[in-house]
This record gives sequence, C-alpha cells and structure tokens, in this order.
Amino acid sequence: MNKEKIKIFLVDDDALFLKNLEIEFKQHADFEIETYATGELCLQNLYHHPDVIILDYHLEGIETNAINGLQTLDKIKIFNPDIPVVMLSSQDKIDVAINCMHHRAFDYVVKSETAFVRLQKIITTIFKYKRMEKTLSWYMERM
Repeated sequence: MNKEKIKIFLVDDDALFLKNLEIEFKQHADFEIETYATGELCLQNLYHHPDVIILDYHLEGIETNAINGLQTLDKIKIFNPDIPVVMLSSQDKIDVAINCMHHRAFDYVVKSETAFVRLQKIITTIFKYKRMEKTLSWYMERM
C-alpha cells in the first residue's frame, strides 16, 4: 500500500526555530515538509496543497513591512477554508490565542521546549477528525 505523506508547511521568520522544527518533524515521522520565512512565500505556494500549516504569529523579523501571521491566516482561509492552520507564538497570552481562534486557526501553541510534542498531538487530532469525516461521508452517501 502506497501511503501518501502528510504535507506540512512550516512558516516562521526565526530561521533557527524553523530549522529545528523541520528537523524534529523529519526525525519523528514521515512528513513532507516545506519551510517558508514569510507569509507571502507561504501564500505563493498554497498551490502545493498543504495538509496542515504551522504559522508564526508575528512574521516581521526578516522584513518589517511583511504581513503578519494573522493576515497570512486570513488569506489562507480565503484560499481554502479547510486547511488546518496551527498558530505559533512566543506570547503566552490568552487574548492572543483567542484572537487566533477568531481568525479560524485550528489551535494555538506557545513556542517552548514542548512545542513540537504539542504540534505532533494536534496533527494527530487533525487527521483523526479527517478520517472520521470521510467515514461519516461514506456512510451518508449509502443511506
């Protein structure tokens, strides 16, 4: 059985954090990873059809006039509202997390030493839901 890899976009302007996250994902699972340092680059490559996008909240480290994570999230949702987007931030503030959810993020993760473990659990949850939706759809078609 040829199982397709889950394609993940990692979007962060912190090159070190981005590379560490990419290495973690590649070491712990068989994912297809694409990394982007800006929201603009992520948006330009949405035609690659990511299964999940992990997106930094700020994104202003490389270019001061770059669009931020929430603006990028809004444009992703216009392109395809079904792509799950997990927001990442160094801010451990509930109002930031709530704001991300209002913009239709799937979840919010604080950048920390446990961020990767949390992201793995979230991705597992996303694909459990997707499998359940497919199964439900299959049953509904046969009723």
